[in-house]
Amino acid sequence: MIDELDARLVELLAAEPRVGILEASRRLGVARGTVQARLDRLTERGVITGFGPDIDPAALGYAVTAFVTLELSQPGGREPVARRLAMIDEILEAHTITGGGDMLCRVVARTNADLQRVIDAIVTVPGVVRTSTVIALATEVSYRAVPLVRSAAAAGRSRTRAR
Repeated sequence: MIDELDARLVELLAAEPRVGILEASRRLGVARGTVQARLDRLTERGVITGFGPDIDPAALGYAVTAFVTLELSQPGGREPVARRLAMIDEILEAHTITGGGDMLCRVVARTNADLQRVIDAIVTVPGVVRTSTVIALATEVSYRAVPLVRSAAAAGRSRTRAR
């Protein structure tokens, strides 16, 4: 999967996304070509999925974050619903789920009243039968992947030693 050097490279890029290949090679103590090859491999395998800036919706005026569970009508399926949901700008993510609903969406809004507008847009999507919404009061653990990368590299070391 990934090794210690891959993990160190990902961690460096997560901490300093604008670091160049040459500087990364200097900090990691490896050749520039090694860093480039590792970065290309991690990108091709889908481990690294993007290099864009992380955006804080609150800084753009979207202070309310909510999670909306959708129940879908079964005949239409989830794909047409997902395509229509993707047209609503305030939906940041939509996942097919198990449990009490069929999809879970992370949405943002400017205010609680604006959240009602977003929910109204969601329920007008053909195939959406019902929604249930919870408003996030605070983010206790932000999206993060570096600890997972470290664990994957450690697991790779363990597998290598076991052979």
